[in-house]
Amino acid sequence: MHILGINAYHGDVSAVLLNDGDLVAALEEERFRRIKHVAGFPTKAIQRCLDIGGIDAADLDHVAISRDPSAHFGKKVQFVLTNRPSLKLVWERAMSSRKVTNVEADLADALGVSQAKLPPLHNVEHHPAHLASAFFVSPYDEAAVCALDAMGDFVSTSWAMGQGNHMEPLGRVYYPHSLGLLYTAITQFLGFPYYGDEYKVMGLAPYGEPTYTDEIRELIPLGEDGQFELSLDYFRHWQEDYDMNWEEGRPDFGKIYTPKLEELLGPEREPESELTQRHKDIAHSLQAVHEENAFHVLNAVHEQTGADRLCLAGGVAMNSVANGKVRANTPFEEVYIQPAAADNGTALGAAFHVWHEKFDAPRSFVMNHTLWGTAYDDDRVPEIVADQPEAASKYQWTTYDDLDSLCEKTAQLLADGKVVGWFRGRMEWGARALGNRSILADPGRADARDRINNRVKYREEFRPFAPSILEEAVDEYFDGYEGDSGAAPDPFMQQVYPVREEKQDEIPAVTHVDGTGRLQAVGKDRNPAYHKLISAFAEKTGTPVVLNTSFNENEPIVESPEQALDCFFRTAMDAVVVENTLVQRQPVEAAAAGDPSDSGGGCGGGRGGRPVRGPVCGAPPSKRPTRQASSAPGHRLSQSVPNVQRWVAGDGDTGFRHDLHDVGATSKLRGIAVPSQ
Repeated sequence: MHILGINAYHGDVSAVLLNDGDLVAALEEERFRRIKHVAGFPTKAIQRCLDIGGIDAADLDHVAISRDPSAHFGKKVQFVLTNRPSLKLVWERAMSSRKVTNVEADLADALGVSQAKLPPLHNVEHHPAHLASAFFVSPYDEAAVCALDAMGDFVSTSWAMGQGNHMEPLGRVYYPHSLGLLYTAITQFLGFPYYGDEYKVMGLAPYGEPTYTDEIRELIPLGEDGQFELSLDYFRHWQEDYDMNWEEGRPDFGKIYTPKLEELLGPEREPESELTQRHKDIAHSLQAVHEENAFHVLNAVHEQTGADRLCLAGGVAMNSVANGKVRANTPFEEVYIQPAAADNGTALGAAFHVWHEKFDAPRSFVMNHTLWGTAYDDDRVPEIVADQPEAASKYQWTTYDDLDSLCEKTAQLLADGKVVGWFRGRMEWGARALGNRSILADPGRADARDRINNRVKYREEFRPFAPSILEEAVDEYFDGYEGDSGAAPDPFMQQVYPVREEKQDEIPAVTHVDGTGRLQAVGKDRNPAYHKLISAFAEKTGTPVVLNTSFNENEPIVESPEQALDCFFRTAMDAVVVENTLVQRQPVEAAAAGDPSDSGGGCGGGRGGRPVRGPVCGAPPSKRPTRQASSAPGHRLSQSVPNVQRWVAGDGDTGFRHDLHDVGATSKLRGIAVPSQ
């Protein structure tokens, strides 16, 4: 039985495909539309799911959508009669619900069939979809399940007891009260206005002090049995008009707080203005109160269920700092958070909810890796590079016959201080790049974080980078929080833990200002190629850790080789791997001399913060062409091809201008593969 699950008419739209209860594909629309958190309908994600599954619309047996406008209708009517929200707000919500109830037209277009030929459609309420996305793919036969988010189908928080192929609902918190909306309101107040900016505040928090905790507690009084309420005088999302739209697919909504919040916390911060210590203190205080609130709910969940294991979902469950502290602040002994815990994951939950709850099918699937997206070959990589303008021998490319040689060379580049894009295998499911669409660097170089933020990612300097660590080395490098037995070997980068004090100087680039790291435990069975690369790096440096960040630059994570190469061309990455082909920038000195020898060196500080000698980072390359053939073992072909850097004169240094290409173009590399895993 094939079941298509979709999240539509919401942020982070997505699609998944099940076959007899096993996951076949899981994809987010943003990777194809090239719009972060894209809203609307997941047309391209649906089409790619069918491609990967090798089926067409006629083979689909059921479709599940993670919205049910009819849910809690009585609560909605009571809310309108009691609170008398603006007519505009009521109208907007009604129009959003109407889209869901009329989904057949968009679904038929995506599948390329008439509405008469559509398979049966099932509406699954938003929060049961969240809960299903956590429990039904977990390794637990029995567990407490909790979903914490902003709001969906009139619910912001829910919990249940999961046993086998069924979940028993136990509690809810209804709109307009919401942990997620509180965090969003303060995020907006701090001058981060875009949908999904909450993670920036989480990264900023360690730079502050908890001087505003009493004020923020005033915003959300806690009740009994896990309940809470927002102090609604400070919020406008429940009554007043506020813009909520997704023009051209970009989800956006206006301010959800009232001027009274400024009376409590002082003037709001204008976007792009200076971040003061007051702003950092507010961020820290928000995170501290958020953790109190989350543990208040989870402790009540434990009291009601008595379970030792917990499954978490919802956008709030993407707060990795709070997640890492759950075991130290609640009685739960184990925590599972699947990689797409936010609204993208409701497509997964809707499909599994239909499979298990509607058809009473037994469980057979466990999500222990994230590799459920598209895969490509590298046949056109040399052509793509060679087709760039200014073909002046500024790049060198090499295709490897075996993975060992590729990992050995890439590990050496990382050890030499190079920043390397790593594009191999199937695309990851969820918000994190976990070793198949990643930018990598040496975590032992103290300046690596600033270099990548400033010259590759072009993002705020306070934002940290994550460590990917061999699973077998987690205990050596990471500790648990007070009262916790130790760091959990999380494969999905969903939990933050303290870096052991004696290891912080060894991996400064992935140790945040508060001494923590959002670890990804890399298992040999889950991602053999990535594990081999880190192992090769460990052999050269003694450190079984690499710096890992998503392969993108102010855009969604790259999906295709074209997008990966385009990102490489317009940023200051030193090299990129696309499947078995390595493309390197020629070193400045070698290019000037017409010598395309190995790049070596790197930029900035050495391991442990010590300076190293090497090429001058950012110096303009020579336009003199060179060519090279290689006879090194494991190489099929090697050739120098052009660099398309755009150089901008600076004050003694040289920067990189954003030379934006059409990253949204449809990939020409269609070699979709489905590995056995």
